[in-house]
Amino acid sequence: MSDPPRAGGAADAPVHGAGSTAGAASVVERLARAGERPGWVGAPSLWSLVERRAATTPGRALAVEDTGARLTFGDYRDRCLAAAAGLARHHGVGEGTPVSWELPTWVESLVLVGALARLGARQNPIIPIYRGREVGFVTRQSGARLLVVPPSYRGFDFAAMAAEVAAGSDGLEVLVADRSLPEADPTSLPPAPPDPDRDEDAPVRWVFYTSGTTADPKGAQHTDLTVLAAALAMSECLAITEDDVSALVFPFTHIGGIGWLLAALVTGCTLLVTEAFDPVATPAFLAAHGVTLAGSGTPFHQAYLAAQRALAPGSGPLFPVVRAYPGGGAPKPPQLHRDVRAEIGGLGIVSGYGLTEAPIVAMATVDDPDDKLAETEGRPTAGVTIRVVGLDGQVVPSGQEGELRVRGPQVMRGYLDATLDAAAFDEDGYFRTGDLGRLDAEGYVTITGRLKDVIIRNGENISAKEVEDLLYAHPAVADVAVVGLPDERTGERACAVVALHPGADLDLEGVRSFLVGAGLRVQAAPEQLEVVASVPRNPAGKVLKQALRDRYAAGSARPAG
Repeated sequence: MSDPPRAGGAADAPVHGAGSTAGAASVVERLARAGERPGWVGAPSLWSLVERRAATTPGRALAVEDTGARLTFGDYRDRCLAAAAGLARHHGVGEGTPVSWELPTWVESLVLVGALARLGARQNPIIPIYRGREVGFVTRQSGARLLVVPPSYRGFDFAAMAAEVAAGSDGLEVLVADRSLPEADPTSLPPAPPDPDRDEDAPVRWVFYTSGTTADPKGAQHTDLTVLAAALAMSECLAITEDDVSALVFPFTHIGGIGWLLAALVTGCTLLVTEAFDPVATPAFLAAHGVTLAGSGTPFHQAYLAAQRALAPGSGPLFPVVRAYPGGGAPKPPQLHRDVRAEIGGLGIVSGYGLTEAPIVAMATVDDPDDKLAETEGRPTAGVTIRVVGLDGQVVPSGQEGELRVRGPQVMRGYLDATLDAAAFDEDGYFRTGDLGRLDAEGYVTITGRLKDVIIRNGENISAKEVEDLLYAHPAVADVAVVGLPDERTGERACAVVALHPGADLDLEGVRSFLVGAGLRVQAAPEQLEVVASVPRNPAGKVLKQALRDRYAAGSARPAG
């Protein structure tokens, strides 16, 4: 694998939204300064952070699970050491060993991460929706020597799947971890791998796969420092302290889950952990434990709002001490921010923008004005530069739409399949996100869609997100996705897929008149309406638009008109 191109002239190119002056320092230097913030600790590797935090606040809670399990920072270090010794002794894991693991969001999953970090293994967390085909692909491509899975989860037999994958892979061992990990005497461990002195010296310790629907997943290579850069950015934007209690309610194997573990190690905050989000039980669990940061994306925020509305009149706020609702995974509807703030309290949704390849390259802050919190995803985080590039490849002025291209300390080291890098990075070393957006004169980022998510009707571009944001404000609409479908007459037509509030009703004429009344041009109004019980999303909150295109392109006739 070769590093992606880093042309020397990139710094002189016209850009928008350069990161703050504080971001000029490397991640190693920023971590060294972490101690200047009350309660924060800094160290340039995940394992060194575990040690530093355990020495600083050993008795404070790192994680509280809805099962009643509780893990202090001191306990965490000790359990990680015992598990590291067990993995080394019983499974031969050592520095550089590729390990794939697909576990639910358990405290044992947090321990596994720390144990593998202590050994210097190369970790490949796999999101739980992956099955045999994808797991087989990523274990083969990553060269995994060990695959860690639960016996079963959500009715699926992971142990059987893993056995089948291993049977078709040379040298792959399976560890079925049923809420436990192998342990041994930590005194048998070799010394921990040394910390890097510079960002560029950090070894690849992570491979996160993107979840493609029509092609094989792509493995993004990260170091502890690239993921730490995102965790630091999030911690700074949210002003996290050791008094904060944050919801870790999405799959921990997502890069954002690892980011939250790192944020907790840096700041000393507590994570509230649940293996599977439940729209009734999980909000109650978070409320009972005094959540202050109620993340982490649109479907979760919608569930919190529904739980608040289900309370008896006069019951007060669901989360009485909440500060903010961290967001990510997909752009939020502005109306959802306003509803959450007005009905539950706190600042509303403080969201960030990023990708598996480049997490949290922009994020709002707790000090941003309300209109920016509602309408944007914040500004580039420390050290990040974002270009907005038109279809002609030229950087466009502030306020104009184009593809977002990013450079910064959290950008991956390249794909595991290095042949993908040439298309992923431009000639100046900026990562091509594939996302459409714009930056205003103050540097705030607004996501307007995906390059592949623009609907072209009669030669005119229609932004699916523009229609979605307007339609989300309709009083009958609980959730919405707009997709383009093939059309013999116009090339493509816009189809609105909506989930309605209980007892609500909506027809196509009502959708079109509402949108036109809200200022949308007639040509952009959907020509097809599909009402569903729920809009399909993946565990990170992204709408499964390809599934919707496949369903309605194949199964629906073109509506009249």
